[in-house]
Amino acid sequence: MTTLVAQAVATKLSVTGIVRIFLAGASVLVLAGCATFSPDGGMTEVSTRVGQELGQTAAKIVTAADEISAMAQVEALLAKPLTADSAVQIALLKNRGLQAEYNALGISEADYVEASLPINPSFSIGKLIGSGEFEIERRLVGSILSLFTLPARKAAAEAEFKAASFRAVDATFRLTAETRRAYYNAVASRQLVALLEKGQSTAEAAADLTIKLGETGAATKLEQARAGAFYAEVSAELAEAKMEAGIDRETLTRLLGLWGTELNFKLPGQLPQLPDTVPSSERLEADAITRRVDLMVARLELEAMEKSLGLTNATRYVTALDLAGMANTTVETTEEGTSTKDTFGFEIEMEIPIFDLGGTGVRRSTEQYMQAVNLLAAKAIDIRSEVRSAYIAYRSTYDISWQYRNRILPLRATIDEQAMLEYSGMITDVFDLLTTASESIDSNVAAIEAKRDFFLAAVDFQAALIGGSEDAGNSEEER
Repeated sequence: MTTLVAQAVATKLSVTGIVRIFLAGASVLVLAGCATFSPDGGMTEVSTRVGQELGQTAAKIVTAADEISAMAQVEALLAKPLTADSAVQIALLKNRGLQAEYNALGISEADYVEASLPINPSFSIGKLIGSGEFEIERRLVGSILSLFTLPARKAAAEAEFKAASFRAVDATFRLTAETRRAYYNAVASRQLVALLEKGQSTAEAAADLTIKLGETGAATKLEQARAGAFYAEVSAELAEAKMEAGIDRETLTRLLGLWGTELNFKLPGQLPQLPDTVPSSERLEADAITRRVDLMVARLELEAMEKSLGLTNATRYVTALDLAGMANTTVETTEEGTSTKDTFGFEIEMEIPIFDLGGTGVRRSTEQYMQAVNLLAAKAIDIRSEVRSAYIAYRSTYDISWQYRNRILPLRATIDEQAMLEYSGMITDVFDLLTTASESIDSNVAAIEAKRDFFLAAVDFQAALIGGSEDAGNSEEER
């Protein structure tokens, strides 16, 4: 490390030298400007983006007062059956993993503030003892090259800090998307359980009726077996649905960050109604390129790397230049008495670029920069494709769910009604009635799953537009 050494002697302090050194350092520092910690730990960008894109409140829990305020909001939301929006708000306040992401943002801010400050000086003192005399040497060392490179290092750290703020935004968006997916899965599972419980009751009644008819000779053993099998199959489907509902609820619970008495939160019995219309596909790709926070992160990281590359080029030949000032005090004791002699001096130490002229560092930085440029371009292409794919799924699942709601289920209701009338009129037998009931259950299950798939596709579509998509997270891990 290139250093500047200013020194102080115990008895004779070189005031003029020290003043000159620190005035020079202070001048550079003033010109460069030192950063200070923000009052909210860098959360301004996060709060703004989350409010604009999601209409929700993101908060970093730091003090006891923050914790009390967050708990009051959570308790108020848990007092009512959860909606997708209220579930997201609870997750934003209670999820500890998200709070850890906000802590990472605070760490990045500390790195930024640290990069804006000159390196602290160091002080050393040593003593040599010989026959009849001893020598004291004092050294005060501070980095002079760090002062010259301070503006460049600060600019790179500032760009990285901005990137960290958008990474925190992306983490918030990702948690939001995961929470919504878990919410819709949990509600759909609960709705399926209710449907199959109703189907089980119908199957049980049909099985009991068939047994009684068999006792009178009005139903054959085959019909009784079919009715019993139908009841057993529906019961098995119900057991599996209850298991899935329990797992889906626990997935949602983890994302919400709930435990203890908070686990008794209420979910609605049905998924929300389909919207009347869906947005068109115009300008979706352009909107995504403008709004995707992970793309903003990549741009800012590229900017930070560009500034770092400039710093590498500027210091490629001078990587270690030390200027040291020294003060020695020699105390000699003789028969005539004790004498003291003070000496002052300096030394310059620098690294000789014989083997490495700085080319390796420059080449490494250049390749890293071009790698980041190519990854940024690849990400932009991937985002456009993600948006198109997400919209196809969003539009298609809406049309499928619309078909179930407006055509298939009304027709199925008519079939159920007519089948019951024909059975009551003894036109059809129990087997036909059971077949109709089984088909009705299957159609209603498919309708619930189709509606669930639409809401999941809606979550993925929003994530493809603003960030927080599963594909983005996976691609980052792979890289």
